[in-house]
This record gives sequence, C-alpha cells and structure tokens, in this order.
Amino acid sequence: MIVRLTGTLVEALPTRVVLDVGGVGYELGVSANTAAALPAVGEAGVTLLTRLIVREDAMELYGFSSREERALFDRLVAISGVGPKLALSVLSTFTPQALATVVATQDVSRMSQVPGVGKKKAQRLLVDLEGVFQKDAELRSLVGLTGPTDGTVSVKAAGVAPAVSVEAEATDALLSMGFTSQEVELALDGFEEAGANTIQKVLSYALKRLGSGA
Repeated sequence: MIVRLTGTLVEALPTRVVLDVGGVGYELGVSANTAAALPAVGEAGVTLLTRLIVREDAMELYGFSSREERALFDRLVAISGVGPKLALSVLSTFTPQALATVVATQDVSRMSQVPGVGKKKAQRLLVDLEGVFQKDAELRSLVGLTGPTDGTVSVKAAGVAPAVSVEAEATDALLSMGFTSQEVELALDGFEEAGANTIQKVLSYALKRLGSGA
C-alpha cells in the first residue's frame, strides 16, 4: 500500500496533480483544498499522504495534505453509493473541521452545496456521516469533536458551555466555512437572547441568519 509520496510537483490542477518521485511521475486525484495548499509547480520535497483505490479496471491514487482529510476520505468511500469522485467533491467543498460542523448541526442546505448532491442525497449523507463520527473516536479527535455518552456528536462533550466559549467556537467554525469576520459578527448577534446555548444551536441560529441575508 502506498501511503505517502515525496517528490517534485510537476503539474497541479484543481482536481489532480503529478508528483515526480525518483524519475517516476505519479498522478494523484486531489480535493480543491489540497490543491490550494500545494506550493508552486517545480517545488521539490513536496509530500502528500496517499490512498490507493484498486478497481477491476484501474488503480487510482489519491493525495491529501492532511491526516484529517485522508481519514475522512476513507470514511466517505466506505459509505454505500459514495465513490472517490464524490468523496473528493465533499472534501473540496468543506475542510474537515467545517464538514464536522455541518454534520454535527445536520445542515442539509450546506451539504446540498456539494456539486452533484441534491437535498435527498445530502440528508442521507448527513445521517451516514453522523454515524461515522459517533463510532470513530480517532476521527472525532482529528477534527476536534468529542462524543458524549448518549451517542450524539457535539463540539463539547457536556453539550452546554459558557456563552463566551460557545461564541468563540462558533466564530472559528463559521470562519473555517469561508464567511468573513463581519458576516460572522452579524450572524451571531442576538444568539443568547434566542436561547442558543450549545454550539449546535448557535451555529444553526447563525447559519439561518446568513441564509436569510441578515
């Protein structure tokens, strides 16, 4: 099994890269997030974590810039009906931390933003991924989540945290999704008065306001 490659980056596109390792060129499928994290073409000593997918008609190699992304790729392709292309599409749309937040809040509208994923598939993916996070302590740890004893997934094991802590975590999560600090500040305005006292409730409140243009 090829789990890591280090070489010279000779080609880089949003969906694939070519890495020259000792004179052998390896083509790897990548997410847009991994592609964006790579240095300029021609750079030597570039390391990518990898996963080899063996099919009846082909062997395909995929590259990742982080352990978190590779771990999520593994879990995604293990879900029925999810192939490597859809898995990379999900990982191109969300960072691992942002995906964990979307799953924790069961946010169908944001999951539906993944190319090729409609509302029905988004709902199914969220249910399947929630189960993945519940059962995989290593994955929860990699993306900064904890799992309480009742089996639900949250950012805090206790489920409720002081307002300042919840606001800080929600701010980090929203910024990781690509919202600006000004958008985040406006979206979080009034969350305490609305009774949002857990990270899930705060994020749900903020995302609704962002969706309505508040």
